[in-house]
Amino acid sequence: MSLNFRCPLWFLAFRRLFVCGLLSLAVLALDEPLWLTLPATPLLPQPLHSGLAPINGIKIWYAEFGQGESVILLHGGLANANYWGRQVPALAKAYRVILMESRGHGRSSRDERPFGYDLMAEDVLDLLDFLKIQKAAIIGWSDGAIIGLDIAIHHPERLTRLFAFAANSDPSGVKDSSQSPVFNRFIARAGREYTELSPTPNHYDSFLEDINHMWATEPHFTATELQSIKRPVFIVDGDHDEVIRIENTEFMAKEIPNARLVLEPDVSHFAFLQNPERFNADVLAFLRGGDDP
Repeated sequence: MSLNFRCPLWFLAFRRLFVCGLLSLAVLALDEPLWLTLPATPLLPQPLHSGLAPINGIKIWYAEFGQGESVILLHGGLANANYWGRQVPALAKAYRVILMESRGHGRSSRDERPFGYDLMAEDVLDLLDFLKIQKAAIIGWSDGAIIGLDIAIHHPERLTRLFAFAANSDPSGVKDSSQSPVFNRFIARAGREYTELSPTPNHYDSFLEDINHMWATEPHFTATELQSIKRPVFIVDGDHDEVIRIENTEFMAKEIPNARLVLEPDVSHFAFLQNPERFNADVLAFLRGGDDP
C-alpha cells in the first residue's frame, strides 16, 4: 500500500522562511567582525626538539623549531604553547624559535609557590640556561608580554629585543572582561585544554583562582622602571582589546625610551589567531629591526 502525502501550503511557506532565516544567520556569522571571533587553537608543527626541562624546582615543557638567532615565544595566562601554531611556521624560516609553557600551564608542572611574574621570569631565564642560550628576543602575549617586560627591567643582559602584545603595567590597566563573550569563550576553552594537557588535570578551578589572584595584584611596573628599559621594544595591542585599557598601553609606549606603539586594526586580545598574517608581519618587521611594521 502506498500513501500520497502532500504538505499544506502553509507548511511549505514556513519551511522556506525557516531555511532563509538560517541562511541569513550564516551570512551574518560570516560577516562577524574579527574582534568578536575566537578561532580554533592551532596545532604546532613537528619540533626539532621538545621535552620537559627540570628547572627551578619544576618541569617546564619546551619545543624548538628552525635555526638562526634565538626567539622565544611566551603565551598568555591560562593558555598553552599551541596558541602560537600560526606564528611558528612563519618565524622558523629564519629564526631558532623556542616555545615554552609557563609553570602550571599546558604540560608544565608547578609547585606550591604562588604565581608571580618575577618567578615566571626566572623560569624563562633558567630555560635559556638549560638550552645554553645567552640572550634571545622575546615575543610575548598578555602574561607573556608582562614576563618580557619584567626581564627587560631586571635582566636586560638576557634580552635582545621585546615585542610586547597586550601587556599591562599595573592591575588598573585591565578591563572587566567578565561580560566579554570572546574572553568567556576563551576561559571555557582554556579549561578543556588544561584537562587535556596538564599533569594535574583536575585542578583547573584552583589554577584559575590562583591566576585571577595574580592578575588582581600584579604587575606594578613604575614609570621609572619602564624608563630604565634600553632594549628595542614594540608595545602592541589590538584596537578592540577586550582586556587591556588603551590608556595603559599608551602609557607604557610613552615611558619606555624609543618604544614604538603599534595598534593592530580590527582585532582584539587574540589578534595572533584572528589575523595571523598581519600579526606575523609585524613580528617579522620588528625582529628585522625595521621601524615600521
